[in-house]
Amino acid sequence: MRKAVCPGSFDPVTNGHIDIVSRASQLFDEVVVAVGVNKSKARRLFSAEERMEMLEKVCAPFPNVSVAGFEGLLTTFCEQHGIRAIVKGLRAVSDFDYELQMAQMNSSLVDVETVFIPTSPEYSFLASSLVKEVATFGGDVSGLVPPDVLTRLTQRLAERAAAGEEDRS
Repeated sequence: MRKAVCPGSFDPVTNGHIDIVSRASQLFDEVVVAVGVNKSKARRLFSAEERMEMLEKVCAPFPNVSVAGFEGLLTTFCEQHGIRAIVKGLRAVSDFDYELQMAQMNSSLVDVETVFIPTSPEYSFLASSLVKEVATFGGDVSGLVPPDVLTRLTQRLAERAAAGEEDRS
């Protein structure tokens, strides 16, 4: 059985993420979408549990896709789950430079290969950080995230804005 992992922070999950997961699900027998806790990205909009809930909902149409959380090294997660392939989406050459280094490091640690999937052109600019920024300033991100994610994103940003207003009182 060919198993792969699609790792990320998914804060929030975007249509670009779903595109990569969907395409990976056609290449592998089993795909695990792994939500990582990265200490260098400590300030998250959504908790790991919330991100996993959103991913479970948007990945439901793919019967061979599951969602899991992990802490620490991705390679340890791969070893623990018998996963030999890491799937990464590439938007631009700058992504490749970083991801190639990560792929080489990962393969030096354990027996794992990284498979790069170029993003679909309509998502080539899409990043969770940009979605959050645009949404924070009232921009329309409805075409960039799944509908349930849009609802949760809008609610969370409204909660944060209200909390910020209360702090100034």
